[in-house]
Amino acid sequence: MIDRTLFRHSIQVRVRNYEIDWQGIVHNAEYLHYFEIGRVAYLEELGIRIDVTTIQHESRVVVARNEIDYLSPAYFGERLDIHTRVSTLGETSFTFEGLIEETTTKRLVAENVAVHVWLDDRSHRPLTIPGPFRSSVLGFEGGNCRNRTV
Repeated sequence: MIDRTLFRHSIQVRVRNYEIDWQGIVHNAEYLHYFEIGRVAYLEELGIRIDVTTIQHESRVVVARNEIDYLSPAYFGERLDIHTRVSTLGETSFTFEGLIEETTTKRLVAENVAVHVWLDDRSHRPLTIPGPFRSSVLGFEGGNCRNRTV
């Protein structure tokens, strides 16, 4: 179980009608969207620009692993808090952790671990994480982020 107290970033979403499946709960695939919303908002809060010119450049960041633990269902109209953090910085990869709670009750809905790898856009080989990115994350997370290159 992910430690809720380590998260310094959160964003809220409201469950929309088209995110509900035939069982009357949020469809499992929608959680990928929720966690991605959290990751993009996290990077924007750190001042890291996310747009087509940063995505289509000499390097790119790709998802290598995306794991979700579904803990309780979410329903239409509920407000969900998406908490996001970078828990580990390696040489060429970094790990986001996320958790989703129902806003009012703080009921834990889902947890996420997503490993991202920095790649050379032409060779598709791993690249060292750029210093400014590493510094921004470590500055925001403080001692709560494992920096495996030190």
